[in-house]
Amino acid sequence: MNARAFRRSLLIFAHDTVMAAVSFPLALYVRLGDQIAWWPMQAIQTGTALFTLTALAVFLVMRLDTAVWRYTSIGDLGQIVRAVAVIIAAFLVLQFIVTRLDSLPRSFLVIEAALLSILLILPRVGYRLLKDGTISALFERNARDRVPVLLVGAGDGADLFIRETAPGHEMPYRVVGIVDDRESRNGRRIRGVPVFGGLTDLEAVVQRLTGQGLRPQRIVLTRRQMDGATVRGVLDRADALGIPVSRMPVLSALETPGDAQVQLRPINVEDVLGRPQATLDRPAMQRLIAGRRVLVTGAGGTIGSELVRQIADLGPARITLVDQSEYALYRIDLELAERVPELPRAALIGDVRDPARVTEILSEARPEILFHAAALKHVPLMEANVCDAVLTNAIGTRIVADAARAAAVGTVVVISTDKAVNPTNVMGATKRLAEAYCQALDLDGGTRFVTTRFGNVLGSTGSVVPLFQRQLERGGPLTVTHPDITRYFMTVREAVELVLQAAALENATPRERGGITVLDMGEPVKIVDLADRMIRLAGLEPGKDIQIAFTGLRPGEKLHEELFHGAETLEATEIPAIRRAHPRTADHALIERGLDELEAAARSRQMVATVEILGRMVPEYESGTAKVVAAEGS
Repeated sequence: MNARAFRRSLLIFAHDTVMAAVSFPLALYVRLGDQIAWWPMQAIQTGTALFTLTALAVFLVMRLDTAVWRYTSIGDLGQIVRAVAVIIAAFLVLQFIVTRLDSLPRSFLVIEAALLSILLILPRVGYRLLKDGTISALFERNARDRVPVLLVGAGDGADLFIRETAPGHEMPYRVVGIVDDRESRNGRRIRGVPVFGGLTDLEAVVQRLTGQGLRPQRIVLTRRQMDGATVRGVLDRADALGIPVSRMPVLSALETPGDAQVQLRPINVEDVLGRPQATLDRPAMQRLIAGRRVLVTGAGGTIGSELVRQIADLGPARITLVDQSEYALYRIDLELAERVPELPRAALIGDVRDPARVTEILSEARPEILFHAAALKHVPLMEANVCDAVLTNAIGTRIVADAARAAAVGTVVVISTDKAVNPTNVMGATKRLAEAYCQALDLDGGTRFVTTRFGNVLGSTGSVVPLFQRQLERGGPLTVTHPDITRYFMTVREAVELVLQAAALENATPRERGGITVLDMGEPVKIVDLADRMIRLAGLEPGKDIQIAFTGLRPGEKLHEELFHGAETLEATEIPAIRRAHPRTADHALIERGLDELEAAARSRQMVATVEILGRMVPEYESGTAKVVAAEGS
């Protein structure tokens, strides 16, 4: 037991012992009234001392100090009543030996039992009431005849899960123990369920419970926020023990009255790869969006649709959704109509390649903030569709940026990618060109251009996770291009939160213009490890049930992605998860002339010329111009 836990136990012991000492003369006064003034003082003092020592001995044996007051339940109150009964019985025996019970009224012990129970129970119930505002949760017990589960996390989630799996809720689970890395909780109890130790003690805890005939058949993660390394550690240990791991539902789902079932959900790849939640300045994000007109291009895509959701929650005056895909636009517009029907909105079909349509949309929407998420992102497809990649990613960004300046849009937020750093493919080169153009415009003054760069988003269209899921459903194999290939990953929600945070940061703080905000992606993940994890999460064994096949690098694919160019000087920001790269830009007029030439080649479908101009404008682009020529000549 650590020092903090020891102090807490000592405090509870002291409280209970003081209550026992106070209860004896108080019970005597209740029984005797004013006659207590004529009662022998020696008998009162001796009785009080003997009763207090008896109570202390019982408290030491029954360990009432292990129950967490924050989660006091009816089971804990029952334990107190049992302890009081033992104290009264032990005191009765001792008092009989010492005085043959001649010094106390016979009814005194009944009054004493009631008073001591009240004095021990009321502070605990009061503390629970102070924390929760209700004591209804007290009147539930843990089940005894259901699937035994071991919880990870001794907090609100564990308390709620134990409560919701009580017999009256007809749940199939019985909580037999808890593990938690917080030493202050070790050795204590929540609703009568013991906290055995930390995550590193998992094997020993399972062995101990097995010896008691309570071997867990499932491990349940109850903490809402767990970093990926912790989840991976639990999965590895549970896998070695042959015990499946699940997550409990979100707390709001469990708190909904009338729920008939607790639906545990499987651990998914986001849980395994996730990182601790970044500390964000949410009031700044609110100030950026609240009461303003916002427009999102690519609103139906993975990033665009999540942008729309989060922006809608921040209270804009109006939101305009723009996408060239009718179905994608319909889906996000329908979702918004259901989630926030009171929010004024417009859903407009539009292609960022079309200058007239973009100008028309901006004139109609009059946005104060524009989020440019429209892009073509699939690397191998863009290698085969060079001109379209150029027209959407580079020329489309210029069209949107120029129209935004002409419409006096206050802030334009441009979504970029790690593939823009030292690009080896057309997609990355076009995104780097888009970055450079917006950086140049930002340096010119007027409209503020915030360019944000990050890596792969889990579950996005064309990403490896949906591909692996489809391959798993077909029985494998899972295809990985190279044993050593790595990628940066983050969840779409986290990516969009950080995009909004970066925009708020750049808007609110006077900084050198033309920089690029780069989101902290954590450590790169080996794709083969990701494939292995996904197979195991499906309850299968890699190499036995599902194979992993290596297919070779695809056109334009890099082994390892980068977040910064060597010429970009980095600086920290007020938000640890966001860094800023200083400008690395060319002259605006020079980029304009190059883009004119590039657009002419791309619109006339001259692929070789398009790639050659692109390589000239993005010198670090390790292009395959010769390969393109060879491919056309073959």
